[in-house]
Amino acid sequence: MDWIIPILTLVVGLIAGFFGGAYYLRRQLSNMQMDEKQIQAMARSMGMNLNQKQLKQMTRSMKNMKLPGKFPKSK
Repeated sequence: MDWIIPILTLVVGLIAGFFGGAYYLRRQLSNMQMDEKQIQAMARSMGMNLNQKQLKQMTRSMKNMKLPGKFPKSK
């Protein structure tokens, strides 16, 4: 009995920590906003130079991007 409670507490803590961390990360990623200067800097670091039309398109796609909540159910 002296070793069951600490092991059970560890398992419950690991499970709760995993789900809490996943929830926090998903929330942070969904709230992430990038302005045009940050997008341009990211593109330059990858070796691309975006013109104004591409920059607006990239900004629009970043605003419309949604993270999937769960995997879709297969039929």
